[in-house]
Amino acid sequence: MKLYEMVFSPTGGTKKVCDIFSNEFQGEKRTFDLMKMDLSDCKDEIMSDDICLIAVPSFGGRVPVPAAESLKKVKGNHAKAVLITVFGNRAYDDTLLELKDIAEASGFVCIAAIAAIAEHSIMHQFGTGRPDKQDQEELKKYAAQIFQMLSEGHTFGAFVVPGKRPYREYKGLPLHPKAGKLCNECGACVSVCPVGAISKENPKVTDNETCITCMGCVAVCSKHARKLNPILLAVASNKMKKVCSNRKENEIYDKWEG
Repeated sequence: MKLYEMVFSPTGGTKKVCDIFSNEFQGEKRTFDLMKMDLSDCKDEIMSDDICLIAVPSFGGRVPVPAAESLKKVKGNHAKAVLITVFGNRAYDDTLLELKDIAEASGFVCIAAIAAIAEHSIMHQFGTGRPDKQDQEELKKYAAQIFQMLSEGHTFGAFVVPGKRPYREYKGLPLHPKAGKLCNECGACVSVCPVGAISKENPKVTDNETCITCMGCVAVCSKHARKLNPILLAVASNKMKKVCSNRKENEIYDKWEG
């Protein structure tokens, strides 16, 4: 049995949560980056006795479009899948349900799902420092339980996750990172953008219609040259304050049998 991590993590929060979980697995592991992965590498590799951690952030209560498109091309071959969605202390709405639907349609057998908190990728004052020590211990304990049950041959039943169909409509955000005077056109942002919204010829130019505000370009910029409009960011933060200020807890969904 191998462990595969399939992760879409523009700013590192989702990868951090996934790694806490995968570090409890003692066998062979391999990671596929859904931000840029070559799907030909794994489409025929995953076997029925493998386990996959499929981890994505919640973008407005939905699976990020490029992550969804990548996962739909993967052949699960009846491998067991643990689904992970990471959200910035607001809500994840239909994300887990959509992720479960995509995974099952791709041939995975979903055995568990987790909604975990990480620091908000845009408004860092929400969920600051999370996953914190309490989160990490909780995730580690649950991961150890799952991997032990797998090794002991336990079976898994169908389980329900929150969400509704049709999924909520997500039109994106009116916030898009722009390059400032510090930009030296190194192109690092171009290489990480999952939707090709940044011009290769002129990295200072971003297509706002294509940009999904994943913040990957901001995270990778060594010059800290890419930023959001501070006025628009302040307005958005104020709107989110009420629903994001109180601490949310991690949620776990599964059904063990015998």
